[in-house]
Amino acid sequence: MAGNEWVIDGLPDEYQQHLRAYVKDVRRVYGDSLDGVLLYGSAVRGEFLPGRSNLNIVLVVKSTKADQLKKYGALHRRWAKEQIVVPLFVTQADLPAMSLVFPLEYLEMQEQHRLLAGQDPFVGFKVDQRHLLAEVLQSLRGNLLRVRQRFIEGGGSEEAITILLPLSLTAMLPCLRGVQRLVGRPVLSQGEPLLKDFEAFLSIDLSGLRDAWLLKRGQISPGQKEVPRLMERYLESFERLVQSVEARLTQEQA
Repeated sequence: MAGNEWVIDGLPDEYQQHLRAYVKDVRRVYGDSLDGVLLYGSAVRGEFLPGRSNLNIVLVVKSTKADQLKKYGALHRRWAKEQIVVPLFVTQADLPAMSLVFPLEYLEMQEQHRLLAGQDPFVGFKVDQRHLLAEVLQSLRGNLLRVRQRFIEGGGSEEAITILLPLSLTAMLPCLRGVQRLVGRPVLSQGEPLLKDFEAFLSIDLSGLRDAWLLKRGQISPGQKEVPRLMERYLESFERLVQSVEARLTQEQA
């Protein structure tokens, strides 16, 4: 397998060192049954926030049987505290079927990832986009429904809202990049330009989403009275976005 002589722009040196040590651990545990280690998500997009963001990993392995998955337990206990979440375990043979079912996620990984070790499964691979429209619409509408549910479950408290909004926005952004792919616009990897692009091409006000982005980045700290108003603006912007996207994509498909 290839060495790990790589540098990831914008990722703090501390986390790059963690990743190099992590790769060594994974290779030690899995040996020849490991085909590749990939990093994707905020660390690759240049949006990683120490203490807030996770390091997202794909492990390409020869087998996903229970005994192989169980081996990862010790690695998880060691590396979860360094913000490395349990990786996606896939085989090379999984990719065609999984990309057909989850085209949005696999396009995101294919376009925004770094190979840390082994072979890159996405070289020469074409993601099947036949179901991209359905997944984008389902994911956006489903996210909106879940936000309403979680808001009620959290009792509308300041703490619950400040946790809920960044999580909801994080899940939304890949959907927006999916919309850009569907309508033939340049795909923007970073959150702030992405939201501004949607405001421009849909001619709608998404200030509630932009405020949630600032909250997610730790750039604003709304007080107790302002948090409920932020939630209200977020819901208004989100509902406006979903309706506009649904209308636009319906028009595109007509």
